[in-house]
Amino acid sequence: MPRARSTLISLEDTPYYHCCSRVVRRAYLCGDDKYTGRNYDHRRGWVEAQILKLTEVFAIDVAAYAVMSNHLHVVLYIDLEMVNAWSDREVVEQWHRLFRGTDLTQKFAKGDVIEECMVALLKHSIATYRSRLSDIS
Repeated sequence: MPRARSTLISLEDTPYYHCCSRVVRRAYLCGDDKYTGRNYDHRRGWVEAQILKLTEVFAIDVAAYAVMSNHLHVVLYIDLEMVNAWSDREVVEQWHRLFRGTDLTQKFAKGDVIEECMVALLKHSIATYRSRLSDIS
């Protein structure tokens, strides 16, 4: 029976997690599809590049990975010390490497002055980004 991810992850016990992602409907991620005769090996390099690109943004290291014909495995290390050591500006810059963010975080990243009434909202956004940058989901 499926369980909520929050009950499966316990960083107090271990920062390492094995994750598997499968394709559906007999689709092929890489390799030869025996039903259609098509070859999808060109995707393997792209998938590997994407995995490695994401490790540059998130505070999650890839200890090992395997790209199979219809699924992939990754062993992830969640680096809480790294994400907690990042300054607020570094958190925003890391987030903006993949996502646009909000107008407020864009303004903060440029070094513009943030109005006092917006500081609490900015701090909340930064806390959310910090949490997401160390979340394997």
